[in-house]
Amino acid sequence: MIHKIGFLISSSMLFFSCGSNTSSEQKQEVVKKDTVVVAIDECSKFLTEAKRLDNILLKATVVNPEIADKAVKAFYDFSTNCKTDTLAPVFLVKAGQVSQSIRKYSQAQSYFKKCIEDFPKFKSRGAAMFLLAQLYDDATMLNDESQARALYDQVMREYPDSPYANDSKACIKNLGKTDEQLIQEFLKKNK
Repeated sequence: MIHKIGFLISSSMLFFSCGSNTSSEQKQEVVKKDTVVVAIDECSKFLTEAKRLDNILLKATVVNPEIADKAVKAFYDFSTNCKTDTLAPVFLVKAGQVSQSIRKYSQAQSYFKKCIEDFPKFKSRGAAMFLLAQLYDDATMLNDESQARALYDQVMREYPDSPYANDSKACIKNLGKTDEQLIQEFLKKNK
């Protein structure tokens, strides 16, 4: 996590400042060290606020749009300012999900895309892709079947053994069908 990395960076800068640097170089190293410490403190603050608002949302029975907006901002601030923290992509996905729940679909789209692009090694990247595909798939949200299909295909190609690959395959079969058509198909299968 960032806290351990920050400590290692601070320690290495302290180590380098003990060499044969001139006094101006030593001051520069101290400033760099202090900057790293400030960044770690800021990340702790961002994380604390993101977790606090996440807890409020999780306990709520109805989404309060003001709290949701604050939470999205906190999640985004943490994710963009503390990119090396393993929770950064998690909070980007949360920002997307909360944005979607308050009908800010373009905003949700940008958070899911940012997660997919900025965190290629994120263990739940396939989930982020699937959530973005669903946003495109839904006629009441982004309503772009070609984008949805491309993302579903990408999930199946890049994460073939994940549950999201199976879900993507099912979703592709249903692309372009109305709710009425889906209900009729379901009723035929269950007769």
